[in-house]
Amino acid sequence: MTQPLVDVTRLTVDFPVGAPGEYVRAVDEVSFTLDAGRALGIVGESGSGKSTVAAALLGLHRGTGARLDGAVRVGGTDVASASPAQLRRLRGGTAAMVFQDPLSSLDPYQAIGDQIAEVHRIHADVSRRAARARAVEVLDRVGITDAVRRSRARPHEFSGGMRQRALIAMALACEPRLLIADEPTTALDVTVQAQILDLLHGLREERGLGLLLVTHDVGVAAENVDELLVMRGGRAVERGAVSRVLSAPDDPYTRTLLAAVPRLDGVRVRAGGSAPDPAPQSPPATAGRDPQAGLEVAAPVVEVFGLRKEFGRGKRRVVAVGGVSLAVRAGETLGIVGESGSGKSTLGRMLVGLLEPSAGRLRRDGREDGAVTGVAPGVQMVFQDPVSSLNPRRSIGESVADPLRAAGERDESAIRARVGELLLRVGLEAAHYDRYPHEFSGGQRQRVGIARALAPRPRLIVCDEPVSALDVTTQAQVTALLAELQRELGIALVFIAHDLAVVRQVSDRVAVMRRGEIVEEGPVDEVYDRPAHPYTRQLLAAVPALDPALADARRASRQEVFA
Repeated sequence: MTQPLVDVTRLTVDFPVGAPGEYVRAVDEVSFTLDAGRALGIVGESGSGKSTVAAALLGLHRGTGARLDGAVRVGGTDVASASPAQLRRLRGGTAAMVFQDPLSSLDPYQAIGDQIAEVHRIHADVSRRAARARAVEVLDRVGITDAVRRSRARPHEFSGGMRQRALIAMALACEPRLLIADEPTTALDVTVQAQILDLLHGLREERGLGLLLVTHDVGVAAENVDELLVMRGGRAVERGAVSRVLSAPDDPYTRTLLAAVPRLDGVRVRAGGSAPDPAPQSPPATAGRDPQAGLEVAAPVVEVFGLRKEFGRGKRRVVAVGGVSLAVRAGETLGIVGESGSGKSTLGRMLVGLLEPSAGRLRRDGREDGAVTGVAPGVQMVFQDPVSSLNPRRSIGESVADPLRAAGERDESAIRARVGELLLRVGLEAAHYDRYPHEFSGGQRQRVGIARALAPRPRLIVCDEPVSALDVTTQAQVTALLAELQRELGIALVFIAHDLAVVRQVSDRVAVMRRGEIVEEGPVDEVYDRPAHPYTRQLLAAVPALDPALADARRASRQEVFA
C-alpha cells in the first residue's frame, strides 16, 4: 500500500506562557493524511491552530520551547526524530512553504534571482551559474515576464502579486513533492488572488505536487482543494471532501463559518438583512425641491467634482486620482472597489480631508469646502489595520476620547461617560476603557476604531478596507455593526474594499475604480448583475465561488479574461 505524502497522527502542540511550566494548548490531537497530487485545505478563524499545524510539518517549532506530542511524517521523514541534516533536506527538498507576507520573507537588499539561486545551491550540488539559470527558469514558470531581467530586481521593485510569485518560484527551485501555502493570497487583490491560485492549481496538475492550503477564506479553499479540514480552538471539528463539507456540513461551527462567508448573490446587510430602498443614481447637487414629487431634497453629505490628486513632479509625477465626480447621501453606503493602485484609498483620504486635492471641487452638505488641514468637521475614517491606527501605549478609552478633546470637550467625567456609551454601542464594555490594544482581538480592535470614529457624531464615515484583515465570522459581525449604526444614526458611509462580495453585502451603490478613474458606477445590483465595463466583468470573474463544481469552468473563463 502506498504511503501518504503527509501523515499526521494526534498532533498536539503546547506553547509556553507566563511562568515556567505554564503552557497554552494551540493544537489538540489533530490527525489527517495527504496523498501526492492531492490538495487539502485547512480552514478556520485566527487562533484555530491551522498555521501551527502547517509549521509542525517542517519542524519549525523545534527550539522554540513548544511542547509537541503525536506523530508527523512528511515524505517518509519522522519530523520529531529527524536530525538537523534530515530537516534541512526536508525543508525545501521534500516540502516547501509559501508564507502570507512575501515582503517580510524576502531579503530587501538581495536580488530576487540571487535569493532563489541560494536556496537551490543549499539543496543541490550545482555551480553558481547553474543555480542562476534555475532561478530564471522557475521565475519564468510562475509567470514573471522577462525573467532574466527581473531576476536582478530587488523585492521593492516587485508588486505584491509578483513578490508572491517569486516566493512560489523559490519554493519550486528544488522540486519539492509538497507545497505548504499559509494564507498565500490574504493581502492580494481579487484578480491577483485568482491568478496566484490558478498558478498553484496548474503546478499541482503539472508536477503532481501535494498542496496544503491554509486559509481563513472558505471561498479560496473551495475552488482549489479536494478535501477540507475545519479547525476551531485547536481541534479538527470536521473533515471531508470539499463538495460534501460545503453542501452538507456536519458540525454546527462549519455551518456558522459557511453562513458568514460573503457571497456575490447574498442578501445585503441592511435593515435587519433586507435590501435597502433603491438609492437615486444621480442625486441633485444642492438642496432644493424634487420637481416630480414636490418634496424637499437634502443635499448630499459629500459631493466631489473632477477631484484629482497627483504625487511627485516632472517625470516622476503620478496621477493617483484623475477627475473623479461622485456624491453620497445621508443613510447611504457607497462602495468603492478596485485593485491596489486604482486610487480608491487616495480618494477616501481626500473625502475626509487627510489629503488636499491637486484639483477639483468638494462640497459638504451643499456648501463649498475650502482647504482643510487634518480631518474635516463632520467626517471620520476607519482604517484597515486597527493595530497601527491605535497607540499601543495608550488605553483604548483614551484613543476613543481623542476626537472629543479635539472638538473642545474639557469635562473629563463627561468624556469618560461618552466613551463608555460608545464602547457599549459597538459591543464592548465600558470597563474596557483602561485596557490596551494588545489585550483585544483583531475584531475587537476594529470595534474600537469604529467607536473612535463615532465619538464626534460625524455625518460621514469613510471605511478603508475595514474588514480585509479579519476572519469571515468577524467580518460579518463588523459589517452588521456598521449597518446597524448607519440605520440608527443616518450616517453616510463610503466603504472601500477589494473584496467585491463584502461590498455587495453592505452597499447601496458601487463605484468601480481603475487607474485613478471611475469606470462604472450605479446601484449595486445593477452593476453586479449587469456589469457594463470589461474591467468590472474581470473583477467579478475573479471572485471565488462556494461551488466546487463551478471551479474548473470559472478557472477556464478567467484564463480567457486574463489572456
